[in-house]
Amino acid sequence: MEVPSDRQVALAMRWIVNFAKGRKGVPMENALAYELRDAASGQGSAIKKRDDMHKMAQANRAFAHFRW
Repeated sequence: MEVPSDRQVALAMRWIVNFAKGRKGVPMENALAYELRDAASGQGSAIKKRDDMHKMAQANRAFAHFRW
């Protein structure tokens, strides 16, 4: 199932903020700027998380007909 668009945005923002918090030794405003820059260029932790989620969903697609 596809995730609704408002949830897509919420998840993306949550991942970006959480990965920015994980950058130790960098002020939050700089870490957030770095994460946004990395996401805009198609690299970084948030993009890797998105790609991993897509791979997991693709792998679990075989079991989609088992709707409980």
